[in-house]
Amino acid sequence: MKAALFLCTGNYYRSRFAEEVFNHYARRDGLNWTAQSRALAIERGVNNVGPLSPFALQGLQERCLIARGADRLPQQCTINDLKAADRIVALKESEHRPLMVERFPGWEHRAEYWQVDDVEVVPPDIALSCIEREIEAMLVRLRS
Repeated sequence: MKAALFLCTGNYYRSRFAEEVFNHYARRDGLNWTAQSRALAIERGVNNVGPLSPFALQGLQERCLIARGADRLPQQCTINDLKAADRIVALKESEHRPLMVERFPGWEHRAEYWQVDDVEVVPPDIALSCIEREIEAMLVRLRS
């Protein structure tokens, strides 16, 4: 089975939503892929309450998806997570490329960068719809 790794700052909102949506669609389509998500700077999520953002949960519920990892606390990315991934996606280039350079030098070039802003910048319905579109396009590429 191949592995996708979704990265954001705190592994609470964007990357967790991406993980859940990707895994749902990959299972539905019978693809030999699974996703995980991790934080690049988990310590910056000190105001995150609980294991998963309510915005991510609501976005999943609106799509009639069950958050299979809803009880898992955010996890910090390790070099082993990067090594195990066949595809690495960071959710916002201007935010996450510098963290990749700082914390995992040399790995920043292996990541694909999307342009999904955090909740302070863009309302969740817009950000989550953008993530869903990016995942749909990614799955099309993975099928070919």
